[in-house]
Amino acid sequence: MKVVVRALPPEFQAGALRQLKVPAALERVYAARGVDTPAALEAGLNRLLPPVDLSGLGAAVQLLVQAINQQQQIVIVGDFDADGATGTAVAVRGLRMLGAQHVRYRVPNRFTHGYGLSPAVVETLLDDYARDPGAHPMPELLITVDNGTSSIDGVARANLAGMRVLITDHHLPGATLPAAAAIVNPNLPGETFASKNLCGAGVMFYLLLALRAKLRESGYFNGAPFKGIEPNLSTLIDLVALATVADLVPLDRNNRILVEQGLRRLRAGAGTMGLRALLATSGTDTATVCAQDFGFRLGPRINAAGRLEDMSIGIECLLSDDPTRARQLAEQLGALNTERRELQAQMQHEAFAALDKLSISPDRKGQLPAVIIVADVEWHQGVVGLVASKLAERFHRPAVAFAPAADGWRGSARSISGFHLRDALALVDAQNPGLMQRFGGHAMAAGMSVDTDKLEAFQRIAPKVFAAALLPEMLSEVIYTDGDLSPAEFDVELAQAIRFGGPWGQAFPEPAFTIDAHIFDVQTLSGGHLRCKVRWGGVAAMVSAVWFSPDRAKDAVPERARLLVQVAIDEFRGLASARLMIRRLLD
Repeated sequence: MKVVVRALPPEFQAGALRQLKVPAALERVYAARGVDTPAALEAGLNRLLPPVDLSGLGAAVQLLVQAINQQQQIVIVGDFDADGATGTAVAVRGLRMLGAQHVRYRVPNRFTHGYGLSPAVVETLLDDYARDPGAHPMPELLITVDNGTSSIDGVARANLAGMRVLITDHHLPGATLPAAAAIVNPNLPGETFASKNLCGAGVMFYLLLALRAKLRESGYFNGAPFKGIEPNLSTLIDLVALATVADLVPLDRNNRILVEQGLRRLRAGAGTMGLRALLATSGTDTATVCAQDFGFRLGPRINAAGRLEDMSIGIECLLSDDPTRARQLAEQLGALNTERRELQAQMQHEAFAALDKLSISPDRKGQLPAVIIVADVEWHQGVVGLVASKLAERFHRPAVAFAPAADGWRGSARSISGFHLRDALALVDAQNPGLMQRFGGHAMAAGMSVDTDKLEAFQRIAPKVFAAALLPEMLSEVIYTDGDLSPAEFDVELAQAIRFGGPWGQAFPEPAFTIDAHIFDVQTLSGGHLRCKVRWGGVAAMVSAVWFSPDRAKDAVPERARLLVQVAIDEFRGLASARLMIRRLLD
């Protein structure tokens, strides 16, 4: 473990944000993240990058203008994660707001269709039409959300069936692009858009902005039913904000503006009915909702539908404008998330037990394989990605977890900082053609399928290929801090400023400080969490602290330790106070 204090820029001067009443500790945090002027914290919609800078929009908008003018049958093909679900809701709501009258969606089933616009998805649409053309008219335009860049075969099948395909996506492309009528993706080769970090819902939102601008130019909104009043697309921004946080895309300035605007909308009580229902059923106060609530409360609930059942449950919740219906669906998503947590806990326990039998443990890092690979015939496809994530975190190695599928084994992989997972899988595929049926993903997360009789070969071959690409420095865990926190800086004002001072997330992490603490009165809470009192900096006052998911039992917590902590709000009976959240013991 290596602990690194985030460096302040040489030109940093305390007080630059004094006019905004930013506490000194938070001012240092901002400066270490490149934010050192009041203007850099402005989050108005007018600060967003303009849509005109995103290439591919011209052809895409032309397709949509034609589809709306001719009232074509439009089918949105989303993905089965939170980004795909919210992006699908953004597409359906946005296109209907702009005058499209025949918009429906189809989300691939994780277990039968696989990822993206596959030939199986197209066949399902054709079967629906053949069975009941009145309820399922023949699609004329397919629009992908959060997928499609790798759907070469699916696009070809759609083209053959006479459907046109518009791809909106943000995933990295392969060597060949599908033959779609238009592709909008900020990560295509040669793309000059300043932010490569839009999520799938963000890409769709930008497409809708460009479409509205084109319709405005033509005078479209002057006639019925608009009568000169343009649709307000900012009503969709709370959905985009949730997707941006839940999909773990880097929170560059453009994404922070999207998230902040979505949060403000929800705090004002004007958010989408489905999100408000999810906040209520998760016990989250709408008035104080923050990005962390998106990541740890709302996102997992929506993801649970795609992992265990049908993502249409999540999408219908986000599309509902009926408070009663939205509440029912939100409660159903909450129940699925509880089931997901229990299943994940069981699978993680089994994974670690299997590794223990092989004498693979985090304490033997020098002897660990280059990639941790586990599989079990009883595991659930929808949860293996979460198991892989926990393994990568625990062993600080890329990790893959496999579950059985109808056509073999379905694997989900997670990586570590600096190691490009998809590139490594591409190397495995290039050196061993046919070992994997298919694969895809990006730097930190990927998926693959292998035949039943090739899993053992994959477990033998992949570590060798990964080992050649893994550099020694990648295997050394680095913990970044924002320096020492003095007792004088710890107060409720700092806690409030941090809560609302982000939005915090991927590549713009929530502040984390170090303290040299005396630890007292350690108690075990339900779920194995710990609560204690700490004192540091030579003062007599003790501070309440909570340690969620500790890596040690109560009796193993030392009386003195260097801690990595975060500052949080503790609200009780209407009173707010500050408390510490212990993240790691650094000694």
